[in-house]
Amino acid sequence: MIVIKRLAAFVLLLLPLTVAAQGIDTAARHAVLLEVETGDILFEKEANAPFPPASMAKMMTVYLAFEQIREGALSLDDTTRVSDEAWRRWAGSEGSLMFLSAGEEVSVSQLLHGIIVSSGNDACTVLAEMMSGTEDAFALWMTEKAAELGMDNSKFQNASGWPAPDQYTTAHDLAVLAEQTVRNFPELYSFYSEKSFTHGTDFRNGKPITQSNRNPLLYRMDGADGLKTGHTEAAGYGLTGSAIRDGRRLIVVVAGLDSMSARARESQSLLEYGFRAFDTYGLFKGNDVIGEADVWLGSQGKVPLVVESPLKLTLSRRDRTGLKMTLSYDAPIPAPIVKGQPVASIVITAPGLEDRRIPVVAGADVAQIGGFGKIGAALSYLLFGSAGQ
Repeated sequence: MIVIKRLAAFVLLLLPLTVAAQGIDTAARHAVLLEVETGDILFEKEANAPFPPASMAKMMTVYLAFEQIREGALSLDDTTRVSDEAWRRWAGSEGSLMFLSAGEEVSVSQLLHGIIVSSGNDACTVLAEMMSGTEDAFALWMTEKAAELGMDNSKFQNASGWPAPDQYTTAHDLAVLAEQTVRNFPELYSFYSEKSFTHGTDFRNGKPITQSNRNPLLYRMDGADGLKTGHTEAAGYGLTGSAIRDGRRLIVVVAGLDSMSARARESQSLLEYGFRAFDTYGLFKGNDVIGEADVWLGSQGKVPLVVESPLKLTLSRRDRTGLKMTLSYDAPIPAPIVKGQPVASIVITAPGLEDRRIPVVAGADVAQIGGFGKIGAALSYLLFGSAGQ
C-alpha cells in the first residue's frame, strides 16, 4: 500500500504576507538572478545563449589565482617580472590597463588589484605568464576549470576576455563562476569590493595613476561587494554583480546592454527585485524527524522517518502560499531496516518551481523477528494495523 501524506504542519508555517511579488523584465539581452544559499534561479532571460565574455572573463583568471593561493602554490607576496612580450602586447592599447612597465617587478596582490579594480588587460597577461608560462596555456586551463565548475557553455582564448574567435560564455555560466568564487574564497573575495587602486605614473605630469573600480553597484547599492564589469562592441555592456542583505546573498548577471548607465540600472533593478520580492524559507533542519511509518515483521512496530539534510527554498512571497509537500512511501515497510536506509520521499511543489523530490530515510535500526513471532506480528497488523506488536 502506498501512503501519501500532506505535511500540513510545515505548510502552516508559510502563511501569506501582505506584500506580493510583481513581475519584472530587463532590457539586457541575457540575464540571471541567483540566490546563493539555495541555488534557486529567481529570474533568467536567454541565460544559456552564448556571447563574448569581454572583461567578465577576468573572473576566471582571478578564480585560478585564488585557487592557487588557497592551495599554497601561490602567495599574494610572490613577485614576477613584466616580460617584454607582455608589455609590447598592450603598449598603446585602447583597452583597460594597470599601466605596467617592461621589466617591472610586481606582486600577485598588485596584479589582482590591477585586474579586479583597474580591469587591466596587461595585468591579466602578466599573471597568466607567471602561472602557466604562456597566456595560451593559461587560456586552456581557464576552459578546463570552467568545465570542472559546471560552466558547460564557456570557452576562453585569453586571460582578459579581449575579443578573439571562438571565445564565449553564458549568463548562467558567469553566475556559476561568481557563486563558486563567493563560496570557495571567502578570505580573498574582499578584493572585489576595493573601490580604487593606484599603480603606475602618468607620463604627462609624473603623478601616480589612481583608477576607480568600474563596478557601479559598489557606489549605488547597499550591500554590493563585487564582482566584474565587461564591455566590447560585440558583447555590449555587461556586469556580474553580487550583494548581501540580512544574510541573503544574490548574484546578478546582465549582458548585451547598450550603455554603462543601462548596465548599472538593470543590474541594480534585478537585485532590488530579488531582495524585495523573494524570501528564503527553511523547510527542514538536518536530521528532522517528520513522522513515523508502520513496520512489517519488525522488532518494533514503527520506524521514525528522517530528513537527513537541511532544506531551504527561495520563493516569491506571492507563490509561497501555493507551496505543498507530500510524504510518500510503501506501507508497511518490511524489516529488517537499517538506520539511514532510504524508505520514503517528500515531493515539494510550488508555482513556478520544478517539483523537488527529497529522500527520507529510516531514523533507527529495526530487526526482523523470526519464528512464531512472525505469525503473531502478522495477525496483529491485520487486526489492529500496527506491525510487530
